Amino acid sequence: MANNEILSRPSLGERGWLLAQLRNETVGGGILLFAAVVALVWANSPWGDGYFNMVDYQIGPAALGLDLTLGVWAADALLAIFFFVVGLELKHELILGSLSKPAQAVVPAAAAIGGMIVPALFYVVVNAMLPDGSLQGWGIPMATDIAFALAVLAIFGRKLPVALRAFLLTLAVVDDLGAISVIAIFYSDKFAIVWFAAFLLALLAFWLLQKYRISSPIIYIPLVVIGWYFCYKSGVHATVAGIGFGFLTRVRLDPGEKKAPADTLIHTIHPISAGFAIPVFALFAAGVDLRATGIIEPLQSPVALGIMIGLVLGKPVGIVGMAWLMARFTRASLSPGIAWRDVTAVGFLAGVGFTVALLISELGYGGDELLLESAKIAVLVASVTSAVIAAFMLLSRGRHYAEIAEIEEAEQNQDAIPDEFLQGETESGPKPR
Repeated sequence: MANNEILSRPSLGERGWLLAQLRNETVGGGILLFAAVVALVWANSPWGDGYFNMVDYQIGPAALGLDLTLGVWAADALLAIFFFVVGLELKHELILGSLSKPAQAVVPAAAAIGGMIVPALFYVVVNAMLPDGSLQGWGIPMATDIAFALAVLAIFGRKLPVALRAFLLTLAVVDDLGAISVIAIFYSDKFAIVWFAAFLLALLAFWLLQKYRISSPIIYIPLVVIGWYFCYKSGVHATVAGIGFGFLTRVRLDPGEKKAPADTLIHTIHPISAGFAIPVFALFAAGVDLRATGIIEPLQSPVALGIMIGLVLGKPVGIVGMAWLMARFTRASLSPGIAWRDVTAVGFLAGVGFTVALLISELGYGGDELLLESAKIAVLVASVTSAVIAAFMLLSRGRHYAEIAEIEEAEQNQDAIPDEFLQGETESGPKPR
């Protein structure tokens, strides 16, 4: 990549890895949407009480302090699987992918940071200015749901250039790291240093096993489960264990290896995360009882307004604004074929903040049912609104994306390698317009 060019085509090997991850996320996004719709319909049907009884049903060994509701199991255990995959993807991006070189990392990293800070600021300003505002939920609009966003992309922007899809994935991965950091620092309670030290020892043991190339799942599975338990008991949200173990997994190939452990685990666990863990969490978290209040009243609260403004406006403003500033600061230009309107469409897609936003809503307002319902319905409405705006922007560029895709996917030799990787950079590709 030229030093003054950003969002350019990834390498051939990275392209294959990215497309595989994006396909998995897209399928998961469809299942996620279905689960969310089922939850909303069920919660507001004549059988709605049965839904909430299911969410609050307690199960688990009381002697270990794990007699939890099904809703808590979904948030603490199933989302730990999701964050384990996030940890694996983050490690790949930092070591081998778009964040491995400072020149490549600066724009997506800055854009991701802007996409976290600006929505949080919008939320704080709204809730500080309005009466009855609550600042506790400032972390809710920080999150991006990559599965949901890619489900939208699969319908309305299938020909989006690979570089922009990689940009969206990188944004989401860094975003999730920021979200889990916020959860660990600001939304955890009753911190127990002894249990946390035990969790750190479990991470150290995992790292040593990786270092000495131990590969037996008979050792790893109990260690990860025990580490998750230590993290849960420490007061730090148990999902932190997922990203911790994922990030410590080796991503570089040893001589003679066909796949690194991280790639093997992503291939194995990603379908479980996308096809089961996240949809089940959505089923338990997305059910909002609107039978008494309707949809308008919850959306009038400062909490709801802050979340909606943060996700729908704060996300694209933060992402595009920071990306543009970094491009100006480094005197970089967008890759041929990509315009700032395309980056803006990705910014709106990032405003689809479903899974992690719902989780932070539960953590921030779990003790206040009215505010929790306002937060949840605001997350749903904002995510749909962002998706609709992004869809219109993507459709307006459909013909241009198709021209780029024709170049990116051309294979005259039928060797599964796009011709542009054999010929070098094309000088006649579609220009920004």
